[in-house]
Formats: sequence, structure tokens, C-alpha cells
Amino acid sequence: MQDYINAFVNGLMGTLNWTWKSILFEVPWYTNYFWGLIAISLLVWGLEILFPWRKAQSIIRKDFWLDGFYMFFNFFIFAIVISGVYKMLGVLFGDIGITSKTLSIVDIAHWPQWVQLLVFFIILDFVQWFTHVLLHKYPVLWEFHKVHHSVKEMGFAAHLRYHWMENILYKPLKTLGVMVLGGFEPEQAYIVHFAAIAIGHFNHSNIKLTYGPLKYILNNPVMHLYHHAYTIPEGSYGVNFGISLSIWDYIFKTNYIPEDSGKIELGFPGDEKLPKGFWGQLVYGFKKPTKP
Repeated sequence: MQDYINAFVNGLMGTLNWTWKSILFEVPWYTNYFWGLIAISLLVWGLEILFPWRKAQSIIRKDFWLDGFYMFFNFFIFAIVISGVYKMLGVLFGDIGITSKTLSIVDIAHWPQWVQLLVFFIILDFVQWFTHVLLHKYPVLWEFHKVHHSVKEMGFAAHLRYHWMENILYKPLKTLGVMVLGGFEPEQAYIVHFAAIAIGHFNHSNIKLTYGPLKYILNNPVMHLYHHAYTIPEGSYGVNFGISLSIWDYIFKTNYIPEDSGKIELGFPGDEKLPKGFWGQLVYGFKKPTKP
């Protein structure tokens, strides 16, 4: 039991200490996700101001500050709180014989670095796409995901407005995806993580980007706006589930872009019942799922 307690405390304090050092610029720049998130956010917000897609939308849009708080809560505050639990679970799994080596299917450690990064990026993105589909398909998970879909005006910070329970689902599946690769995370993995933040911000931004022919590979704001549409195709539980890549939606026929004006209603039927403030949303989703 003492090993589990020590793991919990070490995980919690280690993440807290690393976050504090990040704020003080006492970590290598390429691992400083605190200031990296701020820099990327300011860049995308500046582009929104200079090149707005929906010109009538205010610079300080609806729920701008709520979404800004969510960015830091989900990326840092919740990560600190839950880090001890993940560290403790790591010890537990090790005790019962589950390690990266036991789950490894392919070892990419000896592949060229750029190939490792590419495979790492693709595997993680597919895991997130698959998890995203589950969040829409199953009512018990959709109740939590409603928080993200309660956005009524789209902007970069909406990227990280999501219920903390989504982390509980995403994190283990992403970890499993890495363990399949021999538990390996490339030394330059920060490139993938910063790229994912930037792409996610752009996909939720008030900027019209489609990337030309690359739209079949890269997710984009036009495609993702329809993921947040109030009205979705009849008989579906959602469209355009891509996180960084759109290719999964084209492969599995979940792509849908009927037009690109950007002037569509966002949300979901019954979204007026979802709490408007952070504290109400924090505990939302634990009651029996309700139909809209």
C-alpha cells in the first residue's frame, strides 16, 4: 500500500513542480506547454482578429472567458490533480504484470526519427478519432461530451472546453496506443504535441481554412464547424469526428461539408438545459442521460 501512496504523492507533486517551473521558464522551451499554449493561443486569436471568417462575430465572443479558463483547467489544473492517480495505476499495472513490453506489437525505436514521429502522430490521432466517435455514439458518454458541444460561437479557445471526464477516457486509450508501439514516445514528441495544440486551435477558430487538396488529410475549421452544427444528418450521431486528421472521416464515410458560409447554428437539441457556468458543467453528466 505504501508504494501506491508514494506513487500518488510523487506523481502529484512532480506534475505540480514541473508546471510551476514551466511558468518560471525553468524548463527547456520545447517542454514548456504552459507558455507554448499561451503563445499559440495569442497567435491564432490574432489571426482571428485580422482575418475573421464570421465578420459579425465579436472579438470577445460569447463564452470567450469561460473557454479561456477551460484551456488552463483541462491542460494544467486537472492534469495536476489526476497525475497522482495515473502514477499509482502505473504501479498497480506493473504489479499485475501489465507493462509496455507485454502489450507491444511493434517496436519502432530503431526506425528513422521522422518516421517514428509520423507513426506516433498517426496512431495517437486515430485513437482520439475513435474515442471521439464513442463520445457521440453512446448516450452515457455523450452526456459528458455535451459540454464541448455547448459552444454557441466558435473560436480558438473552444478547442479545450470539455468535461474533465473526457480526460479519464482519452488518456488511458492514448497511453494504450503508445504502449502498442513498445511503450515508446519519440524524443522529439513535443513536436507532435505542439502541432496538435495548434491544429486544434485552428480547427475551432473563426478563420476560414480548407488547405486545398490537403483537406482530405488535415482537419480544418470549415469541416469542424459542421461537427458542431445544431442540425446533423438524419440518422447519424455526428459527423466530422477528426481531431488533427480528416482522413479517418473520409475513410469511414463520416465526412460532411454541405457548404462553407460559416453561418450555421451551433450546439445540439436541448443545449439550453446545460449549465452555463463552469461549476455547473463540472458536475454535469452524472445523472441518467436525458433525451433532447
